[in-house]
Amino acid sequence: MTIVVFIGSLLGSMALGMPIAFALLACGLALMVHLNNFDTQILAQNLMEGANSYPLMAVPFFMLAGELMNAGGLSSRIIGMAQALVGHVRGGLGYVAILAALVMASISGSAVADTAALAAILIPLMRQAGYDLPRACGLIASGGIIAPIIPPSIGFVVFGVAGGVSITKLFLAGIVPGLAMGLVLWMTWWICARRDAPPVPASRFDPRVAWRALREGVWALVLPLVIIGGMKAGVFTPTEAAVVAVVYSLVIGLFVHRELRLQHLPGLMLSAAKTSSVVMFLVACALVSAWLITIASIPQEVAEWLRPLMAQPVLLMFAMMALVVVVGTALDFMPTVLILTPVLMPLVKQAGIDPVYFGVLFIMNNAIGLLTPPVGTVLNVVAGVGRVDLGRVTRGVWPFLLAQVLLLFLFVLFPSLVMVPARWFY
Repeated sequence: MTIVVFIGSLLGSMALGMPIAFALLACGLALMVHLNNFDTQILAQNLMEGANSYPLMAVPFFMLAGELMNAGGLSSRIIGMAQALVGHVRGGLGYVAILAALVMASISGSAVADTAALAAILIPLMRQAGYDLPRACGLIASGGIIAPIIPPSIGFVVFGVAGGVSITKLFLAGIVPGLAMGLVLWMTWWICARRDAPPVPASRFDPRVAWRALREGVWALVLPLVIIGGMKAGVFTPTEAAVVAVVYSLVIGLFVHRELRLQHLPGLMLSAAKTSSVVMFLVACALVSAWLITIASIPQEVAEWLRPLMAQPVLLMFAMMALVVVVGTALDFMPTVLILTPVLMPLVKQAGIDPVYFGVLFIMNNAIGLLTPPVGTVLNVVAGVGRVDLGRVTRGVWPFLLAQVLLLFLFVLFPSLVMVPARWFY
């Protein structure tokens, strides 16, 4: 009965058009009433404690670092560097999109921000060069979802806080799966490029142009090394790494590239603050529901349903990943993470599954959900920025979506593909 109240109140609130954060709060209220434990003071206390978290401080700083990166010219130089290296081959702009997505993912950690930046620059170029536009848009959208996997990842920060998992270990464990996502996209695009036969560019590889582009883009390549190296060496925590990213992006934008102006800073800070406030309030409301989910023993009820699979971790992982795929078609990235983490984490611990391994696949699965209609936030971003009909973009994304799903389930079948490389970085 308790789980019916939980699901019914959540879905009912969303059906009434209530924003996700308030729907989670309403779900918490419904559970309190059902448990005869209604107390506004407890509600307010948990709401405040939900946002009062040191690790969550990384979210606004990474948001601001992304804003500074785009305004300071790092994004355009990353794309220019990729174009100089691989833009001359058949389907070259597609490979540019993948390479640029990997580099940008290692700086911002936001799928929506990276996708918007890539789409704004590359879609006009691909349209002008005669590429199949829906397929090109699908590729750019698929590249954008790598951002939540490669550190720094806002998704890992939120999952780590909600699930009590080491954010540093999540960051380091996400490196190889993120690179694997890029490799899978590269292979899928190679097949699509051969079939769709995009025009072969007239230009050839020019070592001088490539060297010039690398020199201009080197500052963008240094930041991921600083963040990953600093965390591995224990110089700073993930939260402190976010501050390092802000300071680095600010210095490079102001004094090296000189495209950032002091008068730009108030607007960039306001934009980052608006985005961060939405995430922080959502987290606070979700943690209220998470506390009540635990009090109401909902994880135990779900565990009873899945008990036949508890002795088979691989089958249990398949069941949980399938659940996330279904939920991800209807909910956005962050609400899915915040709703399902407190429900699934107790099962993960009971089954003896490594929480870091589960966290990487869980966030990867939620990132894939950004490509699945009808919600598909990243699809909507690409369609809006590129002025392409959403239905056409959805058709164009299917080969890349299928490739990412197959990679996800390969990781489920062979956990060592994730955890063995992860221990290299620990």
